[in-house]
Amino acid sequence: MTANATAVAQRTDDIVADLATLEGPLLPILHAVQAAFGYVPQEALPRIAEGLNLSRAEVHGVMSFYHDFRSEPAGRHVVKLCRAEACQAQGADALAVHAQARLGTAFHGTAKGVTLEQVFCLGLCACGPAALVDGEVVGRLDAAKLDAILSEFGA
Repeated sequence: MTANATAVAQRTDDIVADLATLEGPLLPILHAVQAAFGYVPQEALPRIAEGLNLSRAEVHGVMSFYHDFRSEPAGRHVVKLCRAEACQAQGADALAVHAQARLGTAFHGTAKGVTLEQVFCLGLCACGPAALVDGEVVGRLDAAKLDAILSEFGA
């Protein structure tokens, strides 16, 4: 086992031990592992499964179902575009196409140091299209405003 794999195993085991007594501990554990590493390393999944007496498939299924969990580290910047109906009515579909073309990646991909993700409602329905840029809410987003943000990131 490499030093990194050993560190992942130890930290994951510690997280599982701390949270296993919660009711429904899998999601809090996955969130804590992602907070610790910036993503959920594949080598953490069997440790979680063993600690919770679940199959690896169950843990993988939950992790892959929720889009907030990453299986790889995110870029230096994360742009989450809202894809809910209210934002779609304000041009989010065209904005999504523009963002993917500008970055050269699909949703849940990373290019030019930016991870592009889709979310389904940020609660800014009156200010759509909306996005979450490095944790900061941005409303009334259009292609020009997005280009300016991405330019600031060097993308």
